[in-house]
Amino acid sequence: MEDVLQQITQYKKEITEFTSADKNIAETFRIKYLGTKGVIKSVMGEMKNVPNEKKREFGQILNEFKLFAENKYQALRESTVNRLQSTVDHSIDLTLPGDALPLGSRHPISLVRNKIISIFQRLGFAVAEGPEIEDDWHNFTALNLPEDHPARDMQDTFYISQNPDWMLRTHTSNVQVREMEKGKLPIRIICPGRVYRNETISARAHCFFHQVEGLYIAENVSFADLKQTLYFFVKEMFGQDVKIRFRPSYFPFTEPSAEMDISCLICNGEGCNICKQTGWVEILGCGMVHPNLLENCKIDSNKYSGFAFGMGIERITMLKYQIKDLRLFSENDVRFLKQFTSAI
Repeated sequence: MEDVLQQITQYKKEITEFTSADKNIAETFRIKYLGTKGVIKSVMGEMKNVPNEKKREFGQILNEFKLFAENKYQALRESTVNRLQSTVDHSIDLTLPGDALPLGSRHPISLVRNKIISIFQRLGFAVAEGPEIEDDWHNFTALNLPEDHPARDMQDTFYISQNPDWMLRTHTSNVQVREMEKGKLPIRIICPGRVYRNETISARAHCFFHQVEGLYIAENVSFADLKQTLYFFVKEMFGQDVKIRFRPSYFPFTEPSAEMDISCLICNGEGCNICKQTGWVEILGCGMVHPNLLENCKIDSNKYSGFAFGMGIERITMLKYQIKDLRLFSENDVRFLKQFTSAI
């Protein structure tokens, strides 16, 4: 016990004279004396070797030693904080100019999406939105696509594994169905949004992309109304000199159906990888709403008719800005994104 008391006396002397060049002097002290493997723990361990009649006396000495070390540690902490505060210059020169903050820009997809919406709003179309996780009825069946319909194979769908009746929507047509189910006629809407398809990512395709679909249902709507609406859109988006053509096509939710092409703005009709060397680029599909779709949504197909169209915003953006790789839109490369202004 006498040896331990001598050690404590020596440790107290060291603690009193403790200095360190380390800027974290308080932490250095704590580790050496108060840490789990420090001096205090080591001395406390000698309690087991002290005779029972002297344990109380020795315990008081140990407690005083521990309190002495803790007080020293607290003093070191306060001196460290005060020293750090004294080295900080709190003076501020209010006449100095502020740091310039870099200005961001809108994503090209957002720019073109807003432009498309603006054009159709001038024609009286309202914006409608819906869920990106959709059930089979609104994404397929109500659109004249029963379970055994071969057209379902045209779209590689991301199904929800826990419930295959739910999926990531493959088009924004689900919004059209939901609007028709409300029964408020006439309907004149556009449906912008993100859609998902299980496709191989390349310069021309991605597993997610953006669409704008349009729907107009009223009495005596004709294919001529559809064509004039789309003529107006293309001229406003791409200019008066762009060439336009319609080609017959097939979609299960429209009859008759067509695809609309414009002259390639990237190669000026000479042929490139975007237009597959044809000089023409398809920008949208369209047609008259199929009577079965109207009936599925409880709309009298003998009284009402309508047209629908759908386009990929990425395709329009690529033509508008002459971008040759679809993947650039989702890579978040600031060097690419900062090229675009806030308006087109």
